[in-house]
Amino acid sequence: MRKPTIGDQELALLHHIDECGTASVGEVAASFGEPRGLARSTVLTMMERLRGKGYLKRRQLKGMFRYSTATGPGEVMRSAVGSFVEKTLSGSVSPFVAWLSERAEVSDSELAELEALVTQLQSRRKES
Repeated sequence: MRKPTIGDQELALLHHIDECGTASVGEVAASFGEPRGLARSTVLTMMERLRGKGYLKRRQLKGMFRYSTATGPGEVMRSAVGSFVEKTLSGSVSPFVAWLSERAEVSDSELAELEALVTQLQSRRKES
């Protein structure tokens, strides 16, 4: 079963917590919320909604809840990209690839990563 969709702000929050590994509401409010003008209560509400949707989990340590992503590292972004491709691009990656080809700031490492992915995709097609 697919998880409920999330908005841009929730995705940014998930990405932040994913980078932290584990964090309390106070830590996230200070490092994520304050720079965005979000109150601690707003951050708590967002974190609890994400927990309710199955994106975050929490554990009590020494009387304080510590939150972490419910999936492995990087899975949050993969899921968000998958949802974007399915919903916004109707399942086609061609518009994204066209946009990427017009973008001038593709680094050598990003280009190498893309080439490796294409090689991997070609290899999978040959196996089928």
